Amino acid sequence: MSASEVDIPEEIRVWLIEDNDIYRRGLARAIDSAQGMSCDGEFACAETALEALQERPVPEVILLDVGLPGMNGIAALEKIRDLAPKSRVVILTVFDDSDKIFKAVCAGANGYLLKTDSTDAVVNSVRQAAEGGAPMGAEVAERVLKLFAKLANTQRTQAEDYGLSPREKEVLGQMAEGLVNKEIAAVLDVSVHTVTNHIRSIYAKLHVNTNTGAVAKAIREGLV
Repeated sequence: MSASEVDIPEEIRVWLIEDNDIYRRGLARAIDSAQGMSCDGEFACAETALEALQERPVPEVILLDVGLPGMNGIAALEKIRDLAPKSRVVILTVFDDSDKIFKAVCAGANGYLLKTDSTDAVVNSVRQAAEGGAPMGAEVAERVLKLFAKLANTQRTQAEDYGLSPREKEVLGQMAEGLVNKEIAAVLDVSVHTVTNHIRSIYAKLHVNTNTGAVAKAIREGLV
């Protein structure tokens, strides 16, 4: 989810940053064969991808491996956020430990998938990310919930309200449920434009710039 309306292009352009040649090429073929989607760039390391982001039109979605040679995916993610703030970045990795998941979310990841997920699941997640969602595989989602529940229990007494209005807290609660802008608007019986304005305000007050970052902070500090 973004702070502005998500304009879905006729063709979703995807970049793959993955050092496993066989896996990368297989996934690229799956993306190219999916309707309304194309693999616009393949990179074996973060450094090459970062150079390309300064020279080429940025893609709608970037699939980023964590265990890259040279600069790792978490470090690269922070730089990608500076160079391509509108691109949706989904972590794609073999790692499912809580520490890496938490670091990825805090660095601004829009989703987190495992390489053991099927190619169909990854393609569907790319589409979901392009539409403003925050895709996570079932195993990852379970770890995230357990991690954030633990953090919330240890820090709830220190929670602040960050000046959020009652309506903003309602919107934030719906974001935590995984709803996108249109769904939140329907639940709260308001316009999508109103929801967008509330989300923009929530981001500013929580000092975050992504849906996952806002939800992570909200759960961590007992705001929802």
